[in-house]
Amino acid sequence: MLRITGGKVFDPASGVDGQIQDICIRDGKIVDSVEGGQQIDASGLLVFPGGVDVHTHVAGGAMNFARAMTPEDHRRARAFIRTKTCRSGLGGFAPTTFATGYLYAGMGWTTVNEAAVPVLSARHTHEELNDIPIVDKSCLVLMANNETLLDLLETGDYETAKQVVAWYLQAAKAYGIKAVNAGGVAAWKKGHDAKQLTSSIAGYSKLTPGEIITQLARIVDDLGLPHPLHLHCNNLGAPGNIKTTLETLKHLEGHRVHIAHMQYHAYGGDDWDTIASQSAQLAEYFNTHPGTTTDAGAVLFGDSVTITADGPWQHLLYQLTGRKWGNLDVENETGCGIVPYTYKPSNRVNAVQWAVGLELLLLIEDPWRVFLTTDHPNGACFWRYPEIVHLLMSADFRRECMQSLPDKVKMHIKLPEITREYSLYEIAIITSAGPARALGMPHKGSLAVGSDADVVLYTPQQDVAAMFGHPRYVIKGGQMVIDDGDIRATPEGREHLVEVDFDPGIEDFLRPRFEASYSMSFDNYPVEIERIAAPVILPPKSVL
Repeated sequence: MLRITGGKVFDPASGVDGQIQDICIRDGKIVDSVEGGQQIDASGLLVFPGGVDVHTHVAGGAMNFARAMTPEDHRRARAFIRTKTCRSGLGGFAPTTFATGYLYAGMGWTTVNEAAVPVLSARHTHEELNDIPIVDKSCLVLMANNETLLDLLETGDYETAKQVVAWYLQAAKAYGIKAVNAGGVAAWKKGHDAKQLTSSIAGYSKLTPGEIITQLARIVDDLGLPHPLHLHCNNLGAPGNIKTTLETLKHLEGHRVHIAHMQYHAYGGDDWDTIASQSAQLAEYFNTHPGTTTDAGAVLFGDSVTITADGPWQHLLYQLTGRKWGNLDVENETGCGIVPYTYKPSNRVNAVQWAVGLELLLLIEDPWRVFLTTDHPNGACFWRYPEIVHLLMSADFRRECMQSLPDKVKMHIKLPEITREYSLYEIAIITSAGPARALGMPHKGSLAVGSDADVVLYTPQQDVAAMFGHPRYVIKGGQMVIDDGDIRATPEGREHLVEVDFDPGIEDFLRPRFEASYSMSFDNYPVEIERIAAPVILPPKSVL
């Protein structure tokens, strides 16, 4: 039992904005009151619910590939030395599994959503997720380039397609559905891409990217998944892609959707020399169309490594930069590309990207619909989130940082005109309460009675980045895990899954296709529930 007394509480899920009140914890949950037990005097401290990352990449084959491709980063990364409390690990822009848990918890984040898992490698991904300590996890399964699904959508067999998606979801032991460059990765295996939503995909006579995402969104709604379709739009990263993004949103009107890393989808211009921010146009759409959510995918200057299932984009990035490039072909399901990258303020494209991520967070009026991410590790490493919080809370700091941008770039971004500054309450929304709601996890991102006792306490200080980067206490599931920067405990994190029904007869449809086209047998393909450490199985819900 634990009572936190006298702290200034920021709990947007309960409408609490800086009130002094006690937080009581028993058996890993927030309760009304406790008698006896431990007490923390939080006088003068800020009390937040634990952070929730709606979109990150922390486990699986792609992350291992990225670690192997960047040995130069390992030599300079922060090292965790094995102790009685924690195991060894390396930080950097592709942290190892143990370090990932320590670094997230070390800044007060207690739940993470791995946003891209091929079913074929899901078993490996879960093994790595099990290895990440302290934080709770969930993962999304990639479906928008699965050729079994695309074949069904081509013929208009929606009911079988829905059953196939439900089976794949269960086979992967995933929490939701991710769509990446719908049809584009399947087309790239034939030497093409899919940049236009209404043009048929290579290898298909009439199936279009627009049809894939619309039908997947419908399937997600019909299955009642807690989290909406998690969408990486087509034409990522390209000048002028604002047209594709807005067209995508119009295709999905009437359906739930979460747009991933929207910074990469908000550009104007005709080429790399004329690329410009179109964040205002995209924010205007969001401000007038409630119901859709997004995460920023913000960029910070410095070294990183880009990892995405959008193989065509990664090959283009390799051609543009001449950096190392790796590619994975995940049979008939998806693909993946890896390219190390350095964001520079002197580079026009990078400067626009840096500005656009911040602009979207500042121009979208409702903080419940736009969340803090960097598409880790693509835009920047997750452990740099406190730097973004500082930029959001201080217009003066933003102006100071803008001095490093080329003058010609400032005419093509909106950031110099924006004076909005986030409050602590709004920071609690975009880092915790908002993403928890978008994920459909009401027990997360909240300090209300019945919620998971994931609590972080910060010491107020002028240096906002330092404050949010070094909490005074972090409590996970009622257990003290961080005390003034020291790792006190490394409990096993839980993994969230969703359980949906499917017609068992769908296996008779899938089995011969597996035997004909997969390297793995049908019976060995699904992930056994016994491989999931501490599963939390959520049922589907009614979607209006």
